[in-house]
Amino acid sequence: MRLVGATLYALRIPFVESFSHSATERGCSDSIVVRVRDETGVEGFGEGAPRAYVTGETTETAWSHLADTLWPRVAERALPDASTLDAAGVPEGGVLDALAAAVPDVALNGALAAHASRAALELAILDCALRRDGRSLAALLPPRRSRVTYSGVVTAGPLERVVLHARRMRVVGFRHVKLKVGFDDDVARVKAAREALGPDVSLRLDANGGWSFARAVEVLGAVEPFDVAAIEQPLARGTAEELARLRAATPIPLMADESLVTLADAEALLAEKAVDFFNVRVSKCGGLARSLTIATRAAEAGVGVQVGSQVGETAILSAAGRHLAAALPAVAFAEGSFGTLLLAEDVSRESVRFGHRGEASLLTGPGLGVRVVEERLRRHAVAVRDLR
Repeated sequence: MRLVGATLYALRIPFVESFSHSATERGCSDSIVVRVRDETGVEGFGEGAPRAYVTGETTETAWSHLADTLWPRVAERALPDASTLDAAGVPEGGVLDALAAAVPDVALNGALAAHASRAALELAILDCALRRDGRSLAALLPPRRSRVTYSGVVTAGPLERVVLHARRMRVVGFRHVKLKVGFDDDVARVKAAREALGPDVSLRLDANGGWSFARAVEVLGAVEPFDVAAIEQPLARGTAEELARLRAATPIPLMADESLVTLADAEALLAEKAVDFFNVRVSKCGGLARSLTIATRAAEAGVGVQVGSQVGETAILSAAGRHLAAALPAVAFAEGSFGTLLLAEDVSRESVRFGHRGEASLLTGPGLGVRVVEERLRRHAVAVRDLR
């Protein structure tokens, strides 16, 4: 397979309702979509969501990294072909690794890891290679379940809004709900959410690194009676030892998110037995292959896995997350696939939005399983760049 052209789209799709937490507030999407084309005219689409507070990438730096560094290293070069790899006897997991390895690992100055840009190009190459062969990503990541069940999310806002959203989620039938915390009224927020959800819904918290160590101990001790399943990223990204110390000081299970970006992060957290769960996100972790590696290491160590998402991601990243969540041996929680529940318009013909109880069917079409409408990309793009 040889890639002969690509197009970058910097997307800003308006949200139906703003989404906020302790680190930021968003009123529109903020991602980069990559479209690649091979020598036969087959196209593939990928997406990355740069977040300065997660990987150190911004839309501008990821855009430049893709256009000026990554694309020139794959353009017009022979890349692995899925059917050729099959014929050579490469196992399914090896095919995924070989296709992902086509994306060079090049550092980005000022960033912890150039993972959003890498994920966007990796997904585009995977989508193209599989479409060229008429196969679904499910052929490389065989599903272990017939559907994926997603969590609801209650964002920041006054207590009245917390109660309203939690009640809505109970009516819809969500079995798992995440509540954003990291504010002065955290204990009251958790109490209000638990009362609105009732005792049968799993409730977990996400501080987005907004607490000090002392504040984390204080709040987590106070909310223990409200049956909290986990607290995600209670502290700002720091050492694994600090998280391990907090884990020993609180009865509530810990989940790493911003502290888990690279495989080295994963190994450090596992070595210290610092957390109970990993939040694995495809864009944050550098693509599907690296996400699968981190999730596998977690499972081997007895650490639970949440397949997470980026706020405002389109159907492209949602599809990748759906395949990952369906293929892993065990998934504690899954997030994402909000589609037009959050976006004013999504970019695919197929809806990836979850339904009642947060349930969503598997994607079986060629490639990632979604057909991207280029007209919608251009409608919501604030910048477009063709690459040769």
